Amino acid sequence: MKEGNVPERHEVEFKLKAISRKELREGAVNKFLSEKGGYWKDGKKHVTMYRYNVETLKNGKRVFLLKPTFLNKGIDFQVWIEDFKGKDSARPSHKDIIEDLKLKKHENIEEFVELMKLINKVYDCTDPDDLRYNLDFKKGLSVELILKALKWLFIEQDITYWNYDGRGMLKGEIDKVAHS
Repeated sequence: MKEGNVPERHEVEFKLKAISRKELREGAVNKFLSEKGGYWKDGKKHVTMYRYNVETLKNGKRVFLLKPTFLNKGIDFQVWIEDFKGKDSARPSHKDIIEDLKLKKHENIEEFVELMKLINKVYDCTDPDDLRYNLDFKKGLSVELILKALKWLFIEQDITYWNYDGRGMLKGEIDKVAHS
């Protein structure tokens, strides 16, 4: 944040379930539209910053969104997970997910095939909390973390690249792992 700006932080609980890509995108965007905008007061710029707690993992850690991102303009957000340790960042990147899927495919191809079925369901807008599975990978990220992070990474892509193929870009990279 630029020197002289005054941050005004907000933390919001936000749960979103929908049955289509359009409903997920609209639900997220409508929530963001309710944010208080930045403003000037006493000669200082007050910047409103938001943390949306969107998912809770079984271990109690939360998946959350941060806005604004300072990387892109407009309605973009970042997906974070409490205490996450990615390769290049403290938030899960597409690269982190892809590398973890490669690890899982190498560890147990049968369970990897089942994981891909779950990912396909999340891609098709099934909420991760509605999925039942019993996969036991020994290495890498938990299946729950992958599915819940992907839900929001897909939504982010749908908002940012709606006029293109949105979530399809990330899914295409995931499918390359499955078919390699």
